[in-house]
Amino acid sequence: MDRSSRNRLTEKILPQFSGETLFDAIARAVCRAGCLPRKELYEAWEVARRVRRRFRGGRVVDLACGHGLLAQILLLLDDSSPAALAVDRKVPKSATALAASLCSDWPRLQERTRFVEADLREVPLHADDLVVSAHACGGLTDLILDRAVAARARVALLPCCHDLKGGDLGGLQGWLDGPLAMDAVRASRLRLHGYRVYTQLIPGDITPKNRLLMAEPE
Repeated sequence: MDRSSRNRLTEKILPQFSGETLFDAIARAVCRAGCLPRKELYEAWEVARRVRRRFRGGRVVDLACGHGLLAQILLLLDDSSPAALAVDRKVPKSATALAASLCSDWPRLQERTRFVEADLREVPLHADDLVVSAHACGGLTDLILDRAVAARARVALLPCCHDLKGGDLGGLQGWLDGPLAMDAVRASRLRLHGYRVYTQLIPGDITPKNRLLMAEPE
């Protein structure tokens, strides 16, 4: 199975997820919705399970949310989070179908995830929030980190689409490749702001942009 495939998961794929695990159940709901690429399912799952091992509770705020799957998996993994806010400049219409499919299997999700179309700069954040993103391309990663730091909120994201021309490489490009240098600077910047930083990797066969950056105020 190619976990990096961008092909949509549909009901034809249901037999591949016949197990009894939570992941299999989520995958079946995604297949029934018929709107999400295989890569995004695995990416959201691998990010969410690592985040929940580190951070519990709090309102989940999924910025640059796409279909909002990450936010909803985080609610499933930790029911002590009261709600999730999924924000993007343009939320796909099919996000409604995905949410309905998940709610049909987990009624406790009903009305706990709110989708908002807005500029990420305008979303109010609070210190007890858990700010996440798995699709923060380029400078959006830095914007989300800045917003989380300003609110003193916990943050976890998977940087991608590094803009090397406009980004801060910290002079490390002589030792490290550009994207890694940029992410190292981001981690260092969080520490300078009084954050405890945790770095992990999700499996590289899902995406080569697999560095998970997590941080919480000390």
